[in-house]
Amino acid sequence: MSSTNDRLEKIFELEKEVVDFLNAKGWDLTHTGKTMLPYDAVGYTPKRKKCVVEMKFRNKYYDTKMMEFAKFDTLIKMDSDILKFYYVADPKADWVFLLNDLVDIDTGDFYCASKTMWASKKQNKTTYLLKEEESIIKYNRNAVN
Repeated sequence: MSSTNDRLEKIFELEKEVVDFLNAKGWDLTHTGKTMLPYDAVGYTPKRKKCVVEMKFRNKYYDTKMMEFAKFDTLIKMDSDILKFYYVADPKADWVFLLNDLVDIDTGDFYCASKTMWASKKQNKTTYLLKEEESIIKYNRNAVN
């Protein structure tokens, strides 16, 4: 079993790959690295709008994408001129949600890890359930660019 540091390093590498991928598509993002900020990248969209991007990497595919209420709430309370994106990568595709525009989001309570990956302790958490059709961008895993 890999150590927590090894798992964190792998996630940081995945985040950097996403930043590079989006930058190649016209974004201007900087990876926030090992900071404890509530987002993983900061910068500008291809249309030069200020933005932040929170990323999640899933090993299993689910047709709804979960986002913790507390994380969403923290991001959405940032300055209103900042666009807040949620980037979810799963085995099927990469999904990008514009959190600023989501309304009437379904919620659910789930028994899950108290921290992202380094805690075996579990607790009930309220989460938003984002539908794939609510994403504004979808990058297919098997598509040839």
